[in-house]
Amino acid sequence: MRPRLWCKCAICQAYLTSSWSVKFTNLCDWYTHLLRNSPSQTIQIHVLNNIITANPENVEYILKTRFDNYPKGKPFSTILGDFLGRGIFNVDGDLWKFQRKMASLELGRISMRSYTFDIVQHEIENRLIPLLSSVGKEEDRVLDFQDVFRRFSFDCICRFSFGLDPKCLELSLPLSEFAVSFDLASRLSAERAMTASPLTWKIKRLLNIGSEKKLKKAIKIINLLAKEVIKQRQNLGFSKHRDLLSRFMGIVDDETYLRDIVISFLLAGRDTVASTLTSFFWLLANHPEVETAIKMEADRVIGRNKQISNFEQLKELQYLHAAIFESMRLYPPVQFDSKFCLDDDIFRDGTAVKRGTRVTYHPYAMGRMESIWGSDCLEFKPERWLRDGVFFQENPFKYPVFQAGLRVCLGKDMALVEVKSVALSLLRRFHIALAEPYHTPRFSPGLTATFSGGLPVVVREKKSSL
Repeated sequence: MRPRLWCKCAICQAYLTSSWSVKFTNLCDWYTHLLRNSPSQTIQIHVLNNIITANPENVEYILKTRFDNYPKGKPFSTILGDFLGRGIFNVDGDLWKFQRKMASLELGRISMRSYTFDIVQHEIENRLIPLLSSVGKEEDRVLDFQDVFRRFSFDCICRFSFGLDPKCLELSLPLSEFAVSFDLASRLSAERAMTASPLTWKIKRLLNIGSEKKLKKAIKIINLLAKEVIKQRQNLGFSKHRDLLSRFMGIVDDETYLRDIVISFLLAGRDTVASTLTSFFWLLANHPEVETAIKMEADRVIGRNKQISNFEQLKELQYLHAAIFESMRLYPPVQFDSKFCLDDDIFRDGTAVKRGTRVTYHPYAMGRMESIWGSDCLEFKPERWLRDGVFFQENPFKYPVFQAGLRVCLGKDMALVEVKSVALSLLRRFHIALAEPYHTPRFSPGLTATFSGGLPVVVREKKSSL
């Protein structure tokens, strides 16, 4: 099956001409509108040969029931191949099973949670808090929280995954050339998937012109850093270290393969956490009553003017946990995810799926469906996740923010430790206000949700703080 280069249907015309942008701020909002008005909660973009669904039964069918019939697929691997190579997010079969098994063995250890907690707390206390304290003393100093969270999560994932400290969370230093290149590669790779015909970007890559020339240059810089990370880890020795890269290096000696693993760790550990924190603090700035409830719970569980001391205390913060899940319901760090159909099939809602069709489930749209979350689906209400004050886990196919089924996110617990720790520390120490209040975030193209223009805030340290 090949995508049509032209289609006269209203949806395809709106996509090809970008006329959807007259009424909608973001492409994901337009898709949400279409899915909400579809009787089956499923639509087709013929020019992309793409079926998009927000139907939980279809999501379960794709991610669990017929998992083998919906792999990432060769088309997807080709689109992201230059950037992600043979990393876990871009492969199927034995390569995927090997990487997942290795990662799950390490991430599943109880000791790893404590290791993560220690790394995150060290980064918060020794870098993030001092940084915000110094900025808060400057009159009318505006800080881009999205940039701060990216630097913070980059430091954390490098220490956790590679045992190395890039010290990105020092705003006196310019954003590294690597970080800029990483963002550019993510955006340009995502744009490949949005073109009506893959011939467009393939020809540009062949001729080394336009966006493909920029992508090639960005990936070259990324490869240099990944090579340096592997080299440093080899020089320091890896047989007795706890970081993930050391575990892989004990088995894998293919440097290109190790490079792909490094990039996948960075994509998972930096961008998704930074995206989650950015959306969360934007929502809290618009819902001060939720911020107040989080602080009251922390004072009750941890103690007023006392610092959190261990991972177990984090688990007791039920309302904070609910607020983070509610934030990701409305603003998932990965707004949609795609697979490819191997053999002709039929979804649970009766949609016929031809071999070679791209199928996409859309967590962003699913979080805004009345049929799934009720008439208050557009409201930010952490209480919807609580039963008698205790967090209640919803069906993962209704809430596929961490994927679901066999490809469910392995780093979920680690990411939640990071997000909770940052949220708790900042809310108890600082007054945080939006420098430029706005009602609807505008997202930049990319593999993860990114606020276009960042998240400008004004930070003031509280007189009575920890």
